[in-house]
Amino acid sequence: MLNKLNKRRAGFTLVEIMIVVAIIALLAAIAVPGFLRARKRSQASRILNDLRMIDAAVDQYAIETNRSTGNVVNTQDWTNYLKKNSSLYNTGSSLLGSAYGIQTVDTIPRVPSTDYNVLSDVASTGFWSPYGP
Repeated sequence: MLNKLNKRRAGFTLVEIMIVVAIIALLAAIAVPGFLRARKRSQASRILNDLRMIDAAVDQYAIETNRSTGNVVNTQDWTNYLKKNSSLYNTGSSLLGSAYGIQTVDTIPRVPSTDYNVLSDVASTGFWSPYGP
């Protein structure tokens, strides 16, 4: 009799498996949007940090070459003041592919409008200050 009872309880029923799958799907539905939001927020932080580095590179270029306020600095000139072989040094563009382009001495670089639009749901205008569009 005991042997017969053990044979019947050897595996999980279909209902039990379906409940486990439903719980896992529910947890995934809750977690995935949070992961996507965190990814976009980290992209926004990277772009903000790039803007800070561009500002410092343009300032350093202006000091070393005796440029005054309002002088134009080409992309190749300010990228020479960044870490060699970094992504920003190699491309002169943002993580999302937008070119930062020509900068001006003593003018704060701005976040590219396409990047701002893509990341506006996770990074408001206050986040970008003073580099906002």
